Amino acid sequence: MIAIQELAIPEVKILTPKLHRDDRGYLAEVAQEKQMQEFGLPTFVQENQSLSYRKGTLRGLHAQKAPHEQAKLVRVLCGKIFDVAVDIRSGSPTYGKHVSATLSADDVTQMFVPAGFLHGFCTLEDKTVVLYKISGFYAQASEIGVIWDDPDLNIAWPIGKGGAILSAKDAGLPRFKDLHK
Repeated sequence: MIAIQELAIPEVKILTPKLHRDDRGYLAEVAQEKQMQEFGLPTFVQENQSLSYRKGTLRGLHAQKAPHEQAKLVRVLCGKIFDVAVDIRSGSPTYGKHVSATLSADDVTQMFVPAGFLHGFCTLEDKTVVLYKISGFYAQASEIGVIWDDPDLNIAWPIGKGGAILSAKDAGLPRFKDLHK
């Protein structure tokens, strides 16, 4: 059984599976199609995994625009992350707002990020492995992004401005105000 919790932007959800523990560790059912349908979550067609060697590695903020939007179900296999979703749905009452959560391999929490949201995360531990299920296939021509430290978004990342380890691509992303130009 999986428990679900809505965040301040209710379309973004935290999913917490029940852990069946014993002296060996635990077993958890982390995704079950029937229950995902009951939650109104999409079918996932792809699974991606990333390894970040160092604490402070920041990936994002990324999305895909129509017609190739993607929803994501994000889970940490090893380590811990600060996970962020930013609403970019035109006309949404929470447009430009964000929610965040700490996800950890220790508690097996997952964040559901709907289509129409930028997504990014920062690693809080060395050697962090993140797995994310995706509802649509990658389409390079539809890829969009926003710089992680955009002052208009005011995201309280748990690292200092000089502490983020970024790819060259992520370091060169535009500001939020330029996203739809």
